[in-house]
Amino acid sequence: MLNPEDLYELDGDLPTLTEPVLLHSLDGFVDAGSAGQLVREHLLEGLEHRVIARFDVDALIDYRARRPMMTFDRDHWASYDAPELVVRLLHDDVGTPFLLLSGPEPDRLWEGFTASVVDLVKRLGVGLTLGFHGIPMGVPHTRPVGITGHATRPELVARGGSWFDKVQVPGSASGLLELRLGEAGHDAVGLAVHVPHYLSQSAYPAAAVATLEAIMEATGLVLPSERLREAAARTDAEIAEQVAGNDEVEKVVQALEQQYDAFAGAAERENLLAESQDMPTAEELGAQFERFLAEQDGPDTT
Repeated sequence: MLNPEDLYELDGDLPTLTEPVLLHSLDGFVDAGSAGQLVREHLLEGLEHRVIARFDVDALIDYRARRPMMTFDRDHWASYDAPELVVRLLHDDVGTPFLLLSGPEPDRLWEGFTASVVDLVKRLGVGLTLGFHGIPMGVPHTRPVGITGHATRPELVARGGSWFDKVQVPGSASGLLELRLGEAGHDAVGLAVHVPHYLSQSAYPAAAVATLEAIMEATGLVLPSERLREAAARTDAEIAEQVAGNDEVEKVVQALEQQYDAFAGAAERENLLAESQDMPTAEELGAQFERFLAEQDGPDTT
C-alpha cells in the first residue's frame, strides 16, 4: 500500500484555513454541455488563485491513452503541455478562501488517489467537499435546468423529486472519492446537472449557471456569475433562433416539454413516463433534433 502522502506534494507556505470548502471537477468523466469545465474556467479566470498541492501525474496518468500535446517548431521540439492535477487556493467575492481540485481524472491508482485526497482533507481541515459535472438527460432546453444532488448525508442535499431510482453506472474517481469520504466520516456533496442530450456535445452555459448557483447554495460561497449569465443568454437566443420556424423541431421540443411537465407536475404518481405509451422516446426525439442541429451552424458560446 502506498502512503497517501507519496502521491502529492503540498506547498509549505500555507495560510491558516478554517474548514474551507473543497470543490472538485476532473476531466475525462461525463461532462455534458461542458458544465463542469465552464465553471472551472470561469472561476480560474475571474478569481485570483495559486497552486497549493500537486499530485504525481506520472503515477496516475496513462499518457498513451490521452497523449499530452507537444509543439514542433521547424526543426526542434519547442514545448510540452504537461498535464497537471492540482489543488488551488482561491477566494470568493467577499474574501472567503476555498479550494479547487482539477485536472485529468486518474487512469490508475484510484484507491491511492482517493486516499491521498482524504488525507489532504484531513490535513487542511476541509469542512465540505463538493464535486460537479453535467449529465445528458431527455429534457428540453425550454425548461429550468435540473440537478440531481447526492451526498454522504441526506441533510446535505435539497429534498425533492428524483429522476432516478437505484441504478448501476460506470464508476468514476470523483464518485469513488465521495464514497470514501463518507466512509471516513467527512461531509461530501455531488451535483449532476441535467443537460438536454441533444446539446450535450456543445458548450451549454445555462447548465454552468445552474451549477454555480447550486454550489453557492450548498456552500455559502459568493461567486461571480455575470459572464456566465451573459454567455447563457446569448446561447439560449441562438438555440431559440435555430428552432423557430422549423415545424419538425418545434414538435420535438413540445413533446419533450410534455414529458418533462408530466414528471415535474405530478411527482406523486409512481411512473408517469411509463404511462405515456404513445410518446416518442427521448432517444428518438434526440436523434431528430441532432439531425437538425447538424445542419446548422453551432452556437457561439465563447
